[in-house]
Amino acid sequence: MMQEWFRKAKLGIFIHYGIYAVGDVSESWSFHNGQISHADYMKQCEGFTASRYDPKAWAELFVRAGARYAVMTSKHHDGVALFDTKYSDLSVVKKTPAGRDLVKEYVEAMREAGLKVGLYYSLLDWTDERYRSIYPEGAKPEDCLKDVFGSPAGGPEDPEKWKEFLQFNNDQIRELMTNYGKIDLLWFDGDWERSAAQWNMPAFRAYLHSLNPDVVCNSRMQGYGDYATPEQGIPILGPKGPWEFCVTINDSWGYRPSDNDYKTSRQVIRIFCDCLTLGGNLLLDVGPKEDGTLDERQVKVLEDLGAFIRDNEEAVYDTGRGLTYQQFLGGSTISEDKKTIYLFLYDRPAEHVCVKGVRTRVKRVTVLHTGEELAFSYTGSIPWEGIAGTLWIWAAHMQMHPLTTVLKLELEGEIACNLGSGEALTQNA
Repeated sequence: MMQEWFRKAKLGIFIHYGIYAVGDVSESWSFHNGQISHADYMKQCEGFTASRYDPKAWAELFVRAGARYAVMTSKHHDGVALFDTKYSDLSVVKKTPAGRDLVKEYVEAMREAGLKVGLYYSLLDWTDERYRSIYPEGAKPEDCLKDVFGSPAGGPEDPEKWKEFLQFNNDQIRELMTNYGKIDLLWFDGDWERSAAQWNMPAFRAYLHSLNPDVVCNSRMQGYGDYATPEQGIPILGPKGPWEFCVTINDSWGYRPSDNDYKTSRQVIRIFCDCLTLGGNLLLDVGPKEDGTLDERQVKVLEDLGAFIRDNEEAVYDTGRGLTYQQFLGGSTISEDKKTIYLFLYDRPAEHVCVKGVRTRVKRVTVLHTGEELAFSYTGSIPWEGIAGTLWIWAAHMQMHPLTTVLKLELEGEIACNLGSGEALTQNA
């Protein structure tokens, strides 16, 4: 069930933490795709210590970054739980030197910091033989001979084992939703290898709401989620309804010491502004090291993002989808009362900033972080005919924000636009 807090949140932090932080391999996919054997992948349990795990420090950083919620992996596709589960021995509590319930500490720290609490949970489990008991709906056994982690790989199906696996998922989900207080958001993954019917998704959805009627669920439930989750590639057009863009700070979800391809702070802020413009949230991922600390480059991006948001807060929170890119060649948001437009400028204008198609007249333009007032003028505007004309804001010499500059356009009333192909004034011809 969609909650208003999610629509207003704008920024969440994704946390991919697990045994994959021990070696220099990707989470789960590394053994699935044959880059490492499953046995060697699981040996990483021996080096997972969480020796400097301090989710309170994480929470403080996330708040400084401007986030309103966080989502941490409770179990990835490898099946290794970060919580104390009685339904499996495969957990960091029982199989690693960490020997502690990391989810418990995470939930408590986020909640104490005032952040909404989200948990990622993989519906599939490439380690559990019960998961491999049936084929994807419509798949032929002879086409799945190499699919040793997701199917019987050419062998017979065992529907009873599949029922056991579904019950196992239900049992672990119940632990997560009842042992740690109220969980605000469940972020599912791994639904793609089975159909909605195989997952028994309608009943599963009802089961979740029986445990918490207010829980928000992402889209990866074969059509039974609350919001869309485009990944890595920012959408050109925002999806219909509520949505969230999940993206990594470098190229990896979990920590990989060899991955030095970090996005700059300005790139991440641009991505964030794109999400705001299109009416969505950003879920920005960090991958902690095995000891629980964050790479200083990840910390810097979060600190810079927070600095931008603090200086321009009214353009971020309590706003909605901005102007179209045909109206303004950059990012923007519109205030809830629809009487203010905020424009995001990523570079200094050579002369002017141009806005088209806004019929409501502008009464004042200021640079949000300084309050400096800017001159503006119109060309082609015929207010009594409802023709918007083109707004020109003279912005070449303003003081720029070091990260991204925001202009505040105060309107004479609620925004109204002309988005057509132009009007003909035949009485003046």
